[in-house]
Amino acid sequence: MPEDQPTDADLDLRAPHGPLPEGGSVRPITRWGTPVMHRPQAAVRTYDEALRTLAADMVATMYAAEGVGLAACQVGEDVAMFVFDCPDDTGTRTVGVVCNPVLTLPEGRDRRLEDDEEGCLSFPGSFESCPRPDWARVDGTGLDGEPVTFEGDGLLARCLQHETDHTLGTVFGDRLSAKSRKRLTKKHDAAAEDFPLTWPAG
Repeated sequence: MPEDQPTDADLDLRAPHGPLPEGGSVRPITRWGTPVMHRPQAAVRTYDEALRTLAADMVATMYAAEGVGLAACQVGEDVAMFVFDCPDDTGTRTVGVVCNPVLTLPEGRDRRLEDDEEGCLSFPGSFESCPRPDWARVDGTGLDGEPVTFEGDGLLARCLQHETDHTLGTVFGDRLSAKSRKRLTKKHDAAAEDFPLTWPAG
């Protein structure tokens, strides 16, 4: 098939602010408990090649770990940025990079919660139900400092909320009850051998 012929995957892909950066290196994923995971991240002020390289590494790491989103703190960097490649309720994938994200959620009568399972690459091998609004929008900047906006429903809404939380020093386990957090930890511990500290780079 010629390269300029769209594939089924291309037809179901949205990149409103351009494609994800390529050519990055896979890094080990930073785990919950590491200080950088539990504090607000430093705002992006400089848009340079170093930032683009970090984003490319994050994309490579996200795909290697088979995730749908990854924040900079998850590769140990104190930077308010995340990357994502995530489907919405229709199955359409949206890809993007967001620096300094600001989250907008429905309020009042428009606010509906979806109580679906959620997991985190920084606490691998475990999932637990976590209620979140069924729609979200994130505004921020791209890798060149230009304004970007992403919005959606379903898993995409959950992803945008989850990754913005990371830039604020919040992990989704912080949003769980003590009982749910205990179940999550038990599942994580049972799967620990499948996820060495070098994962997914190892």
